[in-house]
Amino acid sequence: MTYIDIIERSVAGNAAALTAISDRIWSFAEIRYEETRSAALLADTLEEAGFEVARKAGGIDTAFVASYGAGEPVVAILGEFDALTGLSQQGGVARHAPVEPGGNGHGCGHNLLGTGALAGILALKACKDALGLGGTIRFYGCPAEEGGGGKAYMARAGLFDGVDAAFTWHPWDENLAYNARMLATNQLYFTFRGTSAHAGFEPHLGRSALDAVELTNVGANYLREHIIQDGRIHYAITDAGGRAPNVVQAQAQVLYKVRAPRMDQVREITERVKDVARGAALMTGTELEITFDAASADLVPNVTLARMMHAQFEQLGTAAFSNSEKDFAARIQETFAPEVRTRIAKRGKILSEELNPFEEEPAFLHGSTDVGDVSWLVPTGQVYVATEAYGTPPHTWQMVSQGTSGYAHKGMLQAGKVLAASAVRALTDPELLGAARREHAAQLGGERYVPLIPPEATPQRLR
Repeated sequence: MTYIDIIERSVAGNAAALTAISDRIWSFAEIRYEETRSAALLADTLEEAGFEVARKAGGIDTAFVASYGAGEPVVAILGEFDALTGLSQQGGVARHAPVEPGGNGHGCGHNLLGTGALAGILALKACKDALGLGGTIRFYGCPAEEGGGGKAYMARAGLFDGVDAAFTWHPWDENLAYNARMLATNQLYFTFRGTSAHAGFEPHLGRSALDAVELTNVGANYLREHIIQDGRIHYAITDAGGRAPNVVQAQAQVLYKVRAPRMDQVREITERVKDVARGAALMTGTELEITFDAASADLVPNVTLARMMHAQFEQLGTAAFSNSEKDFAARIQETFAPEVRTRIAKRGKILSEELNPFEEEPAFLHGSTDVGDVSWLVPTGQVYVATEAYGTPPHTWQMVSQGTSGYAHKGMLQAGKVLAASAVRALTDPELLGAARREHAAQLGGERYVPLIPPEATPQRLR
């Protein structure tokens, strides 16, 4: 029996249980650093399967590391399980229908991501046992990918030290071995404190914190023209200071997110944004408090692992979808914005059933992920697997609605197979690992990983 046969049998045998786990995590919809039930469900399942589980890994309440075996090499599979705020949505409904208005939802498919990774590590264990493979396998339960930088804190705690290769995946609208760079990012709160006053009788006695927030935003808008083209500056006003226009607002707060291709560029742009906020405080006579929130490194691709994962994906094939699944996906597509519908109409695709050709030259995407922090320390490979209607925008109610669909489950299980097969290759092919390590060193070019999170920073729940 080959490792592919063992993987197929393991995933098929666990399919019902894995699907139920994914749907439960979908229903929990727990946001960053609050994923208590989601993390416990995954950790308990691994413990029952014979893994040694270290909970609260790195001092993070919802992080854990599950290990099996001993010695080298050490091969890891990464799983995520956090949801997003404001995306509550009923499953299997092709219209916006929140379960709880303003509630949370899995708008990036992390219920599938963590469970697909679970499918992979269980199948990998089955291969290890049946074939007598040496080495250590680990599942990393990684919280707070959505803006919380969970893996950055785990990396800072040394949890990835000694790992020879790491693998993960992400729900997507196509099937491909991921070979791309992504942006580094960090987030800062600017909290302004001024003096309240009656806006009609004595406005001259007031010092408006809300004015300081607005001036920060104006200054940042001007700054955008004078940063590198691939840089990004985003913001959200998290505290407007109140709802009474006849009161000078004494406190207000804005959260800024800076992105750039490299961590040093993020640091430089961030200092300039800080200066804008300091200037706003001077102009308004308010006090400014700057609080670090979260960060993640840029993603370092590993073509060696990506090429190998593509070959495993090719061998295993992609999921096939039923007519009823395609009908639901088509109804979801009808709810997209007109420009998205126009774009996908040119492709004539509803659900992706083919594997994209492998691109040897790494691409560049303007998103961010804390997988980047792992990729600076360990050669890291990823696949993206079709679990949603073609063209589905991430972080939308449409994504949440599809998170419990039959085709999402099929893609999730297929991802688990590719992860397991790729990890078997890493466990059994020293030449592959050696090539991945040499490429990793070349990609870094002698630069040392210094996380964007400050030494004194601690994981923060969403305010």
